[in-house]
Amino acid sequence: STIQKQRRELQLLIAELKDRDKELNDMVAVHQRQLLAWEDDRQKILTLAERCNLLKNELNKRNEIVKSLTKRLKFLESQQNDSKTIENTPQKFKELSQKVTDATVHCQALEEKNQSLHCLVLELSAKTGQLQAREQELLTMLKLKDEAILETTDHITDFTSKFKKLESALRAAKIEEFSLNKEKEDLKLRLKELILETNKLKDDLCEKMKENNKQQEEIIHLKQENSCLRNELALIVEKAKRKDQLLQFAKSKQARTDTELSSLRQV
Repeated sequence: STIQKQRRELQLLIAELKDRDKELNDMVAVHQRQLLAWEDDRQKILTLAERCNLLKNELNKRNEIVKSLTKRLKFLESQQNDSKTIENTPQKFKELSQKVTDATVHCQALEEKNQSLHCLVLELSAKTGQLQAREQELLTMLKLKDEAILETTDHITDFTSKFKKLESALRAAKIEEFSLNKEKEDLKLRLKELILETNKLKDDLCEKMKENNKQQEEIIHLKQENSCLRNELALIVEKAKRKDQLLQFAKSKQARTDTELSSLRQV
């Protein structure tokens, strides 16, 4: 039961580790997507910055052109009194005015575009700061997750070592149980053999008791015969004694008769 409980705890820890690993993988994937988006935005920002620099350069060039045209216009205005160029001056002035107007409109458009690009750069910079803060937060979370994973790994290692010890103890217990079961089976077989031998001995004992009863009956019969024989022997001995007594009586009678006969012969 302890091994099964620790197995369940280990399985729960492994499931929690898998969930945390999955969550960490999801966070890493989100972080990777955010990094890719941040890199894409950074590339866009670099591209826009380069484009802004180009537009600034172009604006500076156009400003230089406007300045040169203004100088030229002033120079042409100073040459207005020249009679040879008086007829062409209004036309050139109109052309220069039109160029100045176009350049001014283009400069305003470039300035507006530069302003919008500057706003976009500021927005992208703020977004980049937010992404960097998010990246720092994700890095902190990753560090915390790594620490949690290390702690969980230590717990898993500890539980694994305990589980291995319990498995070795379980194997030893199984081996001991197998030996005890084998010994139990051997004892069962021995018990069956002993039961069979006991039954056989009981049968032999019954036969022996029957034979003993027969022998006791024979002994009783022999005792009866012996008592009868003893009685007969006693009678025979008594008869023999009586015969001896009669013989002694006959001998004494014969002796008396011989004595009387001898005395009669003497007479």
